[in-house]
Amino acid sequence: QNVDVAEVRAKYGGGYVGANLEPQGRALGEEAVRQFGLAAGDTAIVFIPLGQPGRDLREGATAQALEDAGLTVVKLNALPEYASDPNLALAPLTTAILDNPGVKLIVYPGGQMLGAVPVYMDAVGMAPGEIFNIGFDTSPAIMEAFSSGYVQLTSDQQPFEQGYLPILSLCGTLVFGFGPLSVDTGAGFVDTGNYQNVADLATAGYR
Repeated sequence: QNVDVAEVRAKYGGGYVGANLEPQGRALGEEAVRQFGLAAGDTAIVFIPLGQPGRDLREGATAQALEDAGLTVVKLNALPEYASDPNLALAPLTTAILDNPGVKLIVYPGGQMLGAVPVYMDAVGMAPGEIFNIGFDTSPAIMEAFSSGYVQLTSDQQPFEQGYLPILSLCGTLVFGFGPLSVDTGAGFVDTGNYQNVADLATAGYR
């Protein structure tokens, strides 16, 4: 679930439960340009899981959408260990911000890092809203970052469905011989105008 690995599907078969990664990533980049009035010549920093085939599709598509809009995109490698300890990304992110004064946008590759945005911005002396911070997922930390003004946009993937539906699919196959489910869980965007509608569900672990 969540990352569709072609080699695994070819070997074992099966469906896919998760967001359609490349369109999801491109849509996030296009929505950021639209919402924030970004223009050619603006600079964005995008964390991409470089060297992780399949996993890099989403953020790579976001970067491409921004480049297609004329932005200068600084690409940082999103190492796997950043997911377990987002503070490890602080040094490369700080360096990138200092090397690119006036950066308008930062794109994060997952909920752990997006939830740590207040820590990142505080470390570089940026007030809420000085840099647009966007990414993927919802979580209690991300909802708090919305509330405090540090995060402005995220792509909702409905993680409860990503956890529940693969189990339902396996049970259906084992018990009834059903074919595997293929479900796009990408629900759209959570932003400063609607985050309160999902905040309670995100805090409870359903969104």
